[in-house]
Amino acid sequence: MNSLYVGDLHQNVTEADLNEMFSEAGPIFSVRVCRDRDTHCSLGYAYVNFYQQDDADRALLMFSNDMLEGRYLRIMRSDPDCTLRKSGVGNIFIKNLDKKSITNKNLYETFSAFGDIYSSKVVCDENGHSKGYGYIQYKTQEAADRAIEKLNGMLMDNEKVFIEHFMSRKEREEVLGAKAREFNNVFVKNLGRDTNDEKLIELFGKYGPTVSVKVMKDDNGKSSGFGFVCFERHEDAQRAVNEMNRKELNGRLIYVGRAQKKAERQALLKLKFGQKKPDPKAKYRGVNLFVKNLDDAFDDHRLRREFSAFGTIVSAKVMTESGRSKGFGFVSLSSPEEATKAVTEMNGRIVGTKPLYVALAQSKEQRQQYLADRYKQRLVSVMAVPNPIINSYQPPIPQVNPSFYSNVHIPQAQSHAAAYYFSNQLAQLSSSPGMMTVERIATQALGQRPHHPASADAATAMSKPRNSTFAAGDGLRNNPLLPTAVHIEVQEPHQAKAGQKSVPNTGA
Repeated sequence: MNSLYVGDLHQNVTEADLNEMFSEAGPIFSVRVCRDRDTHCSLGYAYVNFYQQDDADRALLMFSNDMLEGRYLRIMRSDPDCTLRKSGVGNIFIKNLDKKSITNKNLYETFSAFGDIYSSKVVCDENGHSKGYGYIQYKTQEAADRAIEKLNGMLMDNEKVFIEHFMSRKEREEVLGAKAREFNNVFVKNLGRDTNDEKLIELFGKYGPTVSVKVMKDDNGKSSGFGFVCFERHEDAQRAVNEMNRKELNGRLIYVGRAQKKAERQALLKLKFGQKKPDPKAKYRGVNLFVKNLDDAFDDHRLRREFSAFGTIVSAKVMTESGRSKGFGFVSLSSPEEATKAVTEMNGRIVGTKPLYVALAQSKEQRQQYLADRYKQRLVSVMAVPNPIINSYQPPIPQVNPSFYSNVHIPQAQSHAAAYYFSNQLAQLSSSPGMMTVERIATQALGQRPHHPASADAATAMSKPRNSTFAAGDGLRNNPLLPTAVHIEVQEPHQAKAGQKSVPNTGA
């Protein structure tokens, strides 16, 4: 398996963030953050695929305890066959972990000595702080049994840890239910301040023999208003609960029920009230439409009438400011099917004088997140895909006209300065996409217009060049875009007599 599952991701984590992080372990084949089909928001997990198995194993060890966007990552090998993961085989629960020192990496390293680990996790809160418990799932049940046998009750960073086989919520509820059906100890509350042990025995002694009776007292020795009665038999305790619960005593309705340990009571309260409250906006998800590009004459009644053909309209509202339409509004239908049909048929339809834009409504946070994800993905794709226009561009090769140099008059005093300027300009020309020609550079250096051989007046003023030549600078000689040899011939101007040919000066 070359694929890793990366869970507990922050909503802002993108493919680019994971690619940058995991590429340190080796070449990555692909990265995919799983998103909601409608809102395009991250679901909190992703898959990272490597080319080599060794790179995936290395990444599992390197990043098991790393944080990204303030959250610890949960990393495990991705297996297409989910049978082992859902079976619960080899799954153990560890509690009473040190909240400051025990991390995912510490937990993995400690328990890996007993067998191959399929996944490990230290449960953290929204701020990334450990809650003091975690889970380990081994590939075999034998490895889980060895870990429980060797480490249960042992000290880990000065904290005594307790390890047991993992139980699902349904199994835990069944265990708690079994305990609830067999009890001897009864809890009594809402007692009067004058109630003591003797009065409590008098109240409950008629239901059967008791082991102990105790009214709890405060620091001043007065009753705290609650106490416990322990019966010898479960049947007696059950009869006392059935008959005494919510019975009036001295003007008070007392509560009588099964006594529970603090941990058990907290677990039951968590099961009862700890469920995530339903999102009040959830019932409108998939049925609420956003409509924009409305005419100024649109009002709530007109908006409802336009969409009434697609189903039952729950509400229709055009947003206004100072009594004037802002050009957009919302329509809520009774079912997702009706909303989908309305989007399909109304989006782009011209109503009045404008084409409508109709889409499923999103919250401000969802819309901002969607736009940010689109921007990041576009940025990554632009950087990753080669640009054929930029990569195929080749700077133009300067066109050198040899006949031009015989027509340029360069005074002897300016020859070296002009050659230096000419060589620098050609070096810049070779590295820029400009269209300036060599002739223009030379004439700029001389401050004169070029002379062409076709001009009769210029031809009579020209004389043959002398043999004194020099090469342009290193900027020309080492430039691969120019011809292998470029020379500027320098000549001294002189007046040729009419009807005579100019004779070159061959030197002494």
